[in-house]
Amino acid sequence: MTSTSFSRGQRIIGAATHYVDNQPPWRVDVNEFAVNTPLVQAVDAFGAGWARDELDEAGSHVGSLDFQRDAVLANTHTPVAHAHDRWGFRLDEVEYDPSYHRIISAAIARGAHTSAWADPRPGASVARAAMFMLFAQGEPGHACPVSMTHAAVASIEASPRLADEWLPRLYSRQYDPRLRPPPEKTSALIGMAMTEKQGGSDVRAGTTRGVYMGGSTYQLSGHKWFCSAPMSDGFLVLAQTTRSGKEEGLTCLFVPRLLAHGSRNVFRIQRLKDKLGNRSNASAEIELDGTVGVVIGEPGRGVRAIIEMVQRTRLDCVLGSAAGMRQAVAEATWHARGREAFGAPLVDQPAMTAVLADLALESEAAMLTGMRLAQLFEASATESEIALRRLATPVAKYWVTKRGPHHAYEALECLGGNGYTEQFPLARRYREQPVMAIWEGSGNVIALDVLRALTRDPDSAEAFAGELQHTRGASTLLDSHVQRTMSLLASLADAPEEAQTQARRVTEGLALALQASLMLQHAPSLDAETFIAARLGEDRGAEYGVLPRGTDAASIVARH
Repeated sequence: MTSTSFSRGQRIIGAATHYVDNQPPWRVDVNEFAVNTPLVQAVDAFGAGWARDELDEAGSHVGSLDFQRDAVLANTHTPVAHAHDRWGFRLDEVEYDPSYHRIISAAIARGAHTSAWADPRPGASVARAAMFMLFAQGEPGHACPVSMTHAAVASIEASPRLADEWLPRLYSRQYDPRLRPPPEKTSALIGMAMTEKQGGSDVRAGTTRGVYMGGSTYQLSGHKWFCSAPMSDGFLVLAQTTRSGKEEGLTCLFVPRLLAHGSRNVFRIQRLKDKLGNRSNASAEIELDGTVGVVIGEPGRGVRAIIEMVQRTRLDCVLGSAAGMRQAVAEATWHARGREAFGAPLVDQPAMTAVLADLALESEAAMLTGMRLAQLFEASATESEIALRRLATPVAKYWVTKRGPHHAYEALECLGGNGYTEQFPLARRYREQPVMAIWEGSGNVIALDVLRALTRDPDSAEAFAGELQHTRGASTLLDSHVQRTMSLLASLADAPEEAQTQARRVTEGLALALQASLMLQHAPSLDAETFIAARLGEDRGAEYGVLPRGTDAASIVARH
């Protein structure tokens, strides 16, 4: 009988009654950076060419057999919560499979979390984005605490006392999963506990209370419906705070798992969420009861304290979705090259070639969008770039994450029945992609954020328009699309009652304009023109694989 050895990745041929043929070899021991030509070129184009050696090494690691095996194990042996020990004492710990620890340790060792903060050289944010995508492509669950740690720096650095104590730990490239007193631990990861069951995205509806204790410390009580990565060393939490009986409003606080003297802060894990995807990463419901928290920013200004953090986690939603699209394209094209049907390789069948080419174009447009956004977060960003990212981030977050699930499904279908089984990675990817659209604001929340930015932040709208000017005149289809989108915006200014009903249409229009412009600037002309015609042309279709007649789809696929 024929079987596949997981430890060696080789077929062991036994009895001829079940000889396996016409199946592609296992896609293993591939350098995921080196073979990703669009990403390699984008790293250079956006100013991080100096990081190619580090990315090349990481690409070999995430494409290795050991990493792929760990990715499977981490999602098979999912986290387990332990509320109490055998004697009934509170533990409130989450146990992860050793494979998860190996994955996240490797990502942190290569700076996928905070390298851009720790060493803010030109191109650092772009290099960090590429590193983050390489690891998220192979195993997306661990990317949640990696992303939150990266984003939390933007909030913590505004509080000098916290920053002095915690930022060196966040910048560390060591990984220690144990709960240890701060003086005994040189590294740290950060989680978040924002939403509550009655509020969801409406964080101002939170009922968690914080009572002033002195200095910058409050004592918290309440329940959080989603706490991401509950075994992190510290958490950003929102609470309604009071001081001397006076309401201060919604405040952002930092909650350490262990207090300075080594005792455990009150952080009761009630249960872990049984999620559709993102299964290697734990998400919990938690209870705060006399929990100690330290103010970040100013009391009553909680939203302001977290806004830059939210922008960066939204950036990582784009990067994570783009990483998933790359995995989908890589697996689908690999399968199509290694399997024959009706007398020819699948990749050479015109209908399949068109689907693969379209999936590849979507993947590249998403990746370029993420890399351009990352560039806008460089330490040297100008005022205009900062204004641009305020609008471009929610625009990109809405569109790229929305495209992820359908993209994963279409790639899965390229593998036929194999794709629908859990032994192939695209079933996991299909379950994974929706979380990027839900996390940090679902579709309507993001679209309304775009409307607010357009109406209340003229600098960001002006900067976005300036971004599109780079390719004005290069494509009549794109120019016409931009004109239609701007006309829609102008009409909504005179009809505010209709604005919310058109929020998604406006956001989609802006996102496609941005992607088309980036493709014209950074992709080969064949790819850019095909992308624009397939998304903006009069004969565009609703499904992947509907490309203009005469498209050289094989050349597009070969590049990917």
